[in-house]
Formats: sequence, C-alpha cells, structure tokens
Amino acid sequence: MARRIAVLFAALALVAGACGDGDTAADTEATTTVAEATTTAAVADATTTPVVEVDQSQEGTLGAVQARGSLRCGVSTSAIGFAEPQDDGSFKGLDADYCRAVAAAVLGDANAVEYVGTTAAERFNVLAAGEIDVLFRNTTWTQSRDTEIGGDFGPTTFYDGQQIMGKADFGFSDASTLADVDGARLCTNAGTTTEKNITEGARVVGAEIELVTVENFPEAMELFRQGSCDLVTTDGSALFGHRYSAVQNGEIAEGEWIIFPTTPISKEPLGPMYRQNDSQWADVINWTVYALVIADEKGITSANIEEMVANPPDPEAGRLLGVGEDELQTKMGLPADAFAQAIRQVGNYDEIYVNNLHPLGFARAGSANARWTEGGLIYAPPAR
Repeated sequence: MARRIAVLFAALALVAGACGDGDTAADTEATTTVAEATTTAAVADATTTPVVEVDQSQEGTLGAVQARGSLRCGVSTSAIGFAEPQDDGSFKGLDADYCRAVAAAVLGDANAVEYVGTTAAERFNVLAAGEIDVLFRNTTWTQSRDTEIGGDFGPTTFYDGQQIMGKADFGFSDASTLADVDGARLCTNAGTTTEKNITEGARVVGAEIELVTVENFPEAMELFRQGSCDLVTTDGSALFGHRYSAVQNGEIAEGEWIIFPTTPISKEPLGPMYRQNDSQWADVINWTVYALVIADEKGITSANIEEMVANPPDPEAGRLLGVGEDELQTKMGLPADAFAQAIRQVGNYDEIYVNNLHPLGFARAGSANARWTEGGLIYAPPAR
C-alpha cells in the first residue's frame, strides 16, 4: 500500500452534494484513473437522466391515495436506521416512520403503507411513473434533481454528510483526512452524488484513486469486508449504521472500523421527494413533516397527545391538532385531526429520530439535526 495514503482531502471540502443515495447499474470494474472515474460517473449518474412524468388523475395524488386506501411509499431496499425490511413485509427506520406518519395523516392508519423498495438508479423513474406516491429514500436534495427529473423536494428530515470508512489496521484513525486516501482502492455505489463527490474531489487535487462502483451499497460493504477495497464511502449515517451492525453481530470489535473525516466532505440534506405540479400533495407531505417538528418544539408526544388535544398549550398547537374552528387541515383535504393522528400513531420528530438513530450513535445535540432553538437546522414555518 505504498501510495495508498497521500494527498486528497483539503479539496474534497470544496465538493458539495454527496451521497444520501444509492446505486445504479452494477459496474464492478475498477476505474483506475481520476479521468476514467469521472467519465464513468458522468455516464452512470442517474441523477440527471430526464424522466417522463406520469399523468395523475384530476384528483391528484391525494385523491388517488384516499381512493386506494393505502400509501405507496418508495424506500431503500436496506438502509440501517432509515429503512430496514422486516419479515412481515414492513420496514422500520426513520424514512419508514415518515411513510407511516403520512399514512396516518391522510388515511388515519399508520399501517396503511405499501412499501416499495427501490435502488438509487431506479427511484426517480419509479416516482415519475406513478408507481409510488412519495419517495422517502435517504435522497439528497441537489440542484439537478430539483430541476431536471420531474420531481420536487420536501423539508429536510435529516442533515447528513459524506464520510469514508477504513480499517484501523491500515493506519486510519479519527484524525485521518481525505489527504490520507490517495492511491487507495475505494468502493461505493454508482449513480449517486457520493460517486461524483469523490471523483470530482480527486480530480481537483490531481490524486489517483482506484474507484470500484457497484449497484447497491451492501455490495460495496461486502467488498470492503473481503479486503477487495481499502475504503468505502457514502453518507455518514449509512457508514455508522453498517459499523453498528457489525459490532452488534460480533463481526468486529469497537474501534476496528474508522469513520473519517470528523467534518463530512459534503452537505447531504435528506428528505421526501414527490412529483412536480401537484401542489396539494406537496402541501400534505410538507406539513406532515412540519407538524412533527412543531410538535417536538412544543413537547407534544405520542405519550401525551390525548392530554394536549384536550387542553392545547397554545393556539398554534390547537390549530395543528385540529381543535377549534380555525384549524387548517380540512382546507388541505385532510381530516381535522390528521396531524394529531400522525403524532399519536408515530410520534414527533424527536421520537422518530431517537427511536431510529440514537442506537447508531447519532445524538441530536450539537448537530445540524438539533432544534433551531438549540443551534440546529430543524425548523418549521408557523402553523397559522
């Protein structure tokens, strides 16, 4: 590993818009130069491929969901802490819980969800084709995705950032930087902002990395386990999830796999995506997310929701919970208690975060995902 550790980081901080994503057509052949890697990324990148929007019924997506009696929610096929498939066909995780919250708000039943597992390569086409109603799939909000593929983004539910994972035996530590990966063989999944970030960053500094791209990130992890790759890179949340699982399963001991650098090399705002030109449905998705954030701010939880409905702490809470004549949910085409149902059946923002991400080592305090009153970026417009 003579050169497997030399010059790359200071520049990748210049790259912004990374992972929170997934995969494309399998490409397990290594890209041996920065130029080749960049070309491969440009060809395989599904994030800028034009797609054809489906023509929804005149009622729009809200009417279609209500008529069907279930929400078709696109999620990752496997993302620890975000969307993990269960034996009964359901999913658990932060993204899965937001699917459940929307179902509770629209249909009154958090379990009325048809989960559709999607790869990173196919997710946008699946959404545009009308096979799903909304995409909650650790998907990064970028300019190209927002303007070129027929979809719009809702509020950010988790602020993430791209990081790298290597083995302590190779000399990596918490103090390692991107400059320490020059010459390394690095695995990730194709067609993602992750791939573009690492190739662009390498090109900026003239570093040579051997990039191996595969369809799904679990494949990249398997290559990493086998030693076929020195490093893997994707959103920090995914890396923490895989490391946590490996420790829990007894595969590795604490400290064997190192995640670095401390400050992520990109901005990865993750949140829902829905089809363009359906403002009613966009309002439903957006305000379901906002309602859970406001509930967190006001201390309204799944445990005290009945008390809060009976005696709202302030007028805004009353409107949000559907109490009184000035509630706004019915004007959106929802039941007055839509958001109360979402909180009752799923929980507020903090409950969803703590239940799914705390076990992986993610604390809200001091992070971008803290409440805005505590220095974070989690903020909602007023419910009035």
